[in-house]
This record gives sequence, C-alpha cells and structure tokens, in this order.
Amino acid sequence: MPCSGRWARGSNATTRRRHKPLAQTFLRMEANSMTIRGTLALALLAFLALAATDLVRLIGEQVTLKRKGREYTCLCPFHNDHNPSMYVVPSKQIYHCFVCGAGGDCLKFAMDYFKMEFREALQMLADRAGITLAPPKRREPSVDGLPGENEAVSRAAILNASAFACNFFKVLLGHAEHGKAAREVIERRAISPEMVAQFGLGTAPDRWDGLLTVATTKKLTPETLLAAGLAKRRDSGGLYDVFRNRLMFPIHDALGRVVAFGARKLKEDDEPKYLNSPETALFNKSATLYGLPFASAAIRAAGRAIVTEGYMDCIACHQAGVKNVVATLGTALTAHGVRVLRRLCDEVVLFFDGDDAGQRAADRAIEAFFAEPIEVKIATMTMARAAGMNAKDPDEILKQGPAGVDAFNKIITAARPALEFRFDRLRTQTAGLSATAKLRIVEDEITRLVELGLDRVAPLRKRLVIQSIARIMGVGEDTIVRALPSSRGTARRFPEPGSGTNEPIPGPGLRVSPRSAVEQFIALALFDPVFLLELEPAQRVSILNYSLTLATSPMMVAIVTALQSLSEPGEEFSTRDILGSLDDSAALQTAAGLAADVQAHTGGDPDHARTVWTATLAEVRRSSAMVTQAQASGDDWQRRIESIRVVTQEFGANRRTLPRAGPATGRPGGPATSGPLPSMPDK
Repeated sequence: MPCSGRWARGSNATTRRRHKPLAQTFLRMEANSMTIRGTLALALLAFLALAATDLVRLIGEQVTLKRKGREYTCLCPFHNDHNPSMYVVPSKQIYHCFVCGAGGDCLKFAMDYFKMEFREALQMLADRAGITLAPPKRREPSVDGLPGENEAVSRAAILNASAFACNFFKVLLGHAEHGKAAREVIERRAISPEMVAQFGLGTAPDRWDGLLTVATTKKLTPETLLAAGLAKRRDSGGLYDVFRNRLMFPIHDALGRVVAFGARKLKEDDEPKYLNSPETALFNKSATLYGLPFASAAIRAAGRAIVTEGYMDCIACHQAGVKNVVATLGTALTAHGVRVLRRLCDEVVLFFDGDDAGQRAADRAIEAFFAEPIEVKIATMTMARAAGMNAKDPDEILKQGPAGVDAFNKIITAARPALEFRFDRLRTQTAGLSATAKLRIVEDEITRLVELGLDRVAPLRKRLVIQSIARIMGVGEDTIVRALPSSRGTARRFPEPGSGTNEPIPGPGLRVSPRSAVEQFIALALFDPVFLLELEPAQRVSILNYSLTLATSPMMVAIVTALQSLSEPGEEFSTRDILGSLDDSAALQTAAGLAADVQAHTGGDPDHARTVWTATLAEVRRSSAMVTQAQASGDDWQRRIESIRVVTQEFGANRRTLPRAGPATGRPGGPATSGPLPSMPDK
C-alpha cells in the first residue's frame, strides 16, 4: 500500500486510531485493483464520502421503507420479494435480507443495486456528499461482458459518452437551423421550457455523422460510441449516427444519469415514429421506466404510480403538476417494471388508450401484475370520452387547462380494478356465444391464469377470480375449482441471463442448523464491538485465536481476521469500520447478515444483547478451556477427566442454552426462560 510514516508504522496509538478507518478504505481500494491518486488526502476524501452517506436515505430513495421498531423493513430489491424481508439498521448502517442473504453497507448496496463497479459506486457516494474524488490514472478493462469489440469499453466510458450526446442534442435544439423542426414540435405540443430543461429534450441533426464528427473532436473512441448505442457500423466500413433528424428524449437510470435515448421522428415519411437506443451494459429496456428519477419521490408520497404509454403523456402530466407518473418505453409493462414500482408504492394505475393496441397493452400489463401483491387499476381514454372530453390521449386532456387536469384526476380516481376490467372484457367476448364456444374461451382463460400463478395469489384474490369466472359461465364455484389445472407439473422457468433475479438465491449466510457458541460470539462482536473491547487484552487475543481455529469458511476467516486487526489495545472501532475493512464481497455480506440477525433477535435492545453476550462468552471460554486442557492432558485419560472437572468447577456445566426474553417483561430479567442458541445467518 503506497503509504508511510505514522499512518503505516507510527507508534502513537492515538494517531493510528484516528487514521485506521482511512487505511481500511485504502486497503479496500487496493483489493479492488484500483489505482489511487495521492495518499492520505484521497483516502480521507473517500472515507468522508462513506461516512457522509446515510444508508437509510440511500436505500429509501429506491424502495419504500417502513419503520419496525429500531429498524426499517422493505421489499428486497435483490430477489422477487412478496413480503418485506430486507432489514435496514440505522444504528449500524447495514442492511440484510433474511431470504436471499443480500447485505452489506452503503458501498455494497450501491455496487449491487446500481450494478456499479467499485470506483463508480464510490464516485456516486462522493457526489452525493459533495466531495470530489481525484480521477484514477488509468482505467481497468470492464468485465461487463459486452461482446466482441466492445469488451474493453468501461461503464464509466459509456456514461460519459451518453452524457456528452445528451449535451450535444440539447445545444443543437437551440441552433437556429438544426433545431428549428424540433422546436416546432415542442411548441405544437405546448411543452414548457421548464419541462424541456427538466427532461433534457434535444434534437439530432439531419446528418449521418453529426454526432460522430463532434464526438471525434472530443476524443470519444468509435468503440465507446458503439458500446453506448450511439453509432452503428456500416457494412462497407466506417460508422454512422443511430439518431438522425429526431426529437431526442434522454432516458435516465434510477440515479438520474443518462443511459439511453428515445427519439421521435420529425419528418412524416421517416419510420419508425419512435426509436429507442439498443440495449447496452447500462440500459435494459424492459427494466427501465421513463421519468422515474423525477417521479419516485411523488410516487412514494402518494402511495400510487400512474403509468402512461408514451414520453409526451408522461411529460404532460408532470407539466400539469401530476408528478407521480412514469411511462413505458414503447413496450408493455414487464415483470421488471412491476418489481420497480412495487418497491415504491401499493397501487398502480395503468392509463392506456382505449383502442385495440391500448387494450392489448393493458392486458399484457395486467398479466405482469397478476401474481404480485399490489393493487392494479385500469384507466382508459374511453372513460375520458364518456365524460365528454374530446381527446385522444392524456396529453390532450391535460392541455385543456384546469378543467383538463380536473378531468384527468377524476379518471384516475375512477380507475377500475384490473381483474374487474379483464373479466368484463371476457364477459363481452363470450356474450351470445354457444355453450361450447364459451367453454373453450373460458378454459383458455383459466389455463392462462394458472400459468400466471393463480395458485400463488392471495386467497381472497383467488376467490374473486373463481367467482367471476363462475358467473360468466353460469355455474357454481366448486365446478370452476375442480376445472382448475394443476400448475405443479409445469416446468419451472428460470430467468434468462441478464434478466434479473426472479427467485431467492441462497446467499453465503443461510443455514438451518443451530449456531455454535463461537459463531454466536462473532455475530455479537459484529453487532456491538464494545463487547469485544471490554475484554482484557490477553483474553480477547486468546478467544479470537480460538475462534479463528474453528472458522471453516473463507468468509468467517476474513471476519475474525478483521476483528483481530482492529481490536488492538487502545483502539476503538464500530460495526461500520469492520465492514469497511472487508474487501471480499461474500465476507462483507456474511458479516452484515450476522450483525443484522442479532439486531432482529434482540430487537436492538442493548440490555438483551448484553445478556446474550454474557452467556455466549461464558460458553466460549468454557469450550476454549476444555480444548486447552485436553491438549495439555495428551492421552492420559485420568488427567483429562480431572481437567474436565477443573473446567466445570471454574466455568460451570455445559451451557448450550442462552437466556431469552421472559413472558412477563418481554426482556431479560423476567421469569427465567431459556432457548437454544439462536439460528442466525452464518457462513
């Protein structure tokens, strides 16, 4: 590590204690193959970026957190969670999911949630805190998996190219000649200057190499433009612009960074009308919702998200003051989009056109939401026309002034539950048909609903589905129940590579067997390092050495080694410091899981935790002494029996149970009860 002086070798304990977290940050960067510019100054800036980040706020900006005692809970964003299983512990600045095992600190969350590399995540946290990090001297090749010629293009380079293109398109919009056609469309659609600025609208020139020419002068490589989806390769050689003579709509990720573009034609004879960027290392079309960074706060506040079909409709809603609105990217809402919205709110209103295309889009969206524990409603332009509004889309409704905004809000309020909407259409479809024809349509519907997960939906919703189908067929509910095909024999469908995690993935911490006393000791030391620091130095060293001999996984070895390194005489450290010293992702996740599980088991109550610690420490000391005595006794059985008697006399009998909360008080100190060592996430 490129550091020296008192920081590295100084004998002053106070100096070492002050700078040790900075050294650990440095070590983490070195372990991630980063080239760091400077020494203590940069490490200090990096440490401050981490220390200035509130994990609750960071996670709360992406999912809806609900307070539960001293912690917060939420739907885990790392697997298809239906019941809140992820806990965020403010006092420890850690998070952990008790289903899939995901966990860590703010840096780990940024890397996993936003799919960032180490330096990229650190840069993002520094930007949030208003801290400037020196750029690295060199860039490591990306391991994003981009095929062929794009393999060496980093995510940071793609972001930089996208940001450059966005600025290029915005500047061009103000050009007297090149921006004229786009400005006319903006004026015709009555998009305000504020919305143009907020959403970053721009225009692409009517040239095959407009962006390429300027990008070359800024030293953006052809490989970077190809990887960012801004250029294509000609069959005859050379490159050309993907976007030409179009009104440009930047598409942002959850952090508000430009990762792709949508483009509307400016000439009537150009096709298609709308064009999106190809998928890249940063852009997954099915998992991205237009306008989400500008709508997420309003969605959480309202508890409801409104989903429209196009960019213009979304912008018109925000311009009219309806901020909790996002749009799909030219496709039906997918399961990925559903999971994003489900983490932010409890109700989603799909506002689609009333034509056949809109109806089909609504049907596909309903199917995406069918098995999800979220209320879904449908609003269509048919409702607007029934109310006397002469408009073909939400944009035209809202352009009619205060009366249009009032009508829009009434349509949203009157939106119908998705299942009711679906079954009304089924009822209309089967009206007047023969019994045989009706039976065939209904059987297809039942089969489709089973494929969508009818057996997994809540009992009340399943009952509603059965009742609705029974009424359409004019038969009893029991008849429909008997007709339901079993979905147990259907082949399990696994997620395609790159499609996101659909099933809980066992993390490195899940186990079902009871935790040993040593493992419990490590978990409690992670939960509150003060417990460890209160031990006599010799005892602390002895127990940690003993714990290291029993660590059977690389993750536990790394955790115990970190505890040994940090718990020098006179040193003080926190759970956050321990996590910051772990450069291995699996060890970091395991450590966060251990600390979070103690938090959950004790309710975060320090007295309860100390009671468990006292009992655990006694058991660890006893088992350690037994091992020491056995080694000293060798093969002499009489000496071994005598050693057991001595250990029992000093430490008591084998304590395989730990104090639990008493029924009278709910905390230690009530009527004596006991239970086995808690089963908590482990190695």
